[in-house]
Amino acid sequence: MEDDVEMAAADNRAAVEMDEMKKRLKEMEDESAALLEMQAKVEKEMGSVQDPAAAAATQANREEVDGRSVFVGNVDYSCTPEEVQQHFQACGTVNRVTIRTNKFGQPKGYAYVEFLEAEAVQEALLLNESELHGRQIKVSAKRTNVPGMKQFRARRPSPYMGFRGQTPFMPAPYFYSPYGYGKVPRARAPMRYSPYF
Repeated sequence: MEDDVEMAAADNRAAVEMDEMKKRLKEMEDESAALLEMQAKVEKEMGSVQDPAAAAATQANREEVDGRSVFVGNVDYSCTPEEVQQHFQACGTVNRVTIRTNKFGQPKGYAYVEFLEAEAVQEALLLNESELHGRQIKVSAKRTNVPGMKQFRARRPSPYMGFRGQTPFMPAPYFYSPYGYGKVPRARAPMRYSPYF
């Protein structure tokens, strides 16, 4: 009799646990479905950005903006964007001046000037080696970065370098220890007398 009661109680506990597990499983399935829906929504938004036609249009727009911009090197660190704009104002209407800074907010010493008209770039190139804040600035046409194309600096190969710039394997020269096998030289006392040792 007691065995039957214990079995019934165990069955009830197992049934309750099974119901709780089913509830948790249902919650997990609902959460998974919600996550999949959110992921599909994000991929759809990202897909519109990653569309090849949109990427080509973005690249064409970037090239068009770079065609209206110049690179200005050797800019004084205390120079402000307004002063750079005033220096290039005679060339044409300046749309934007960008002075690049490092992660601490200090200027790197170069700037980009974007004009409204592409003809202003030719006028700006004439200001190469002109003075701004007592420094000779370098003005050149801004180049367009092509994604995925890194430019490597050509190096002259060293006679000591191996395949692809790696150092060749050279074993250390073998020498015989003057103290014998396994013996290590002892520390010597200083040659002159020192009262502090």
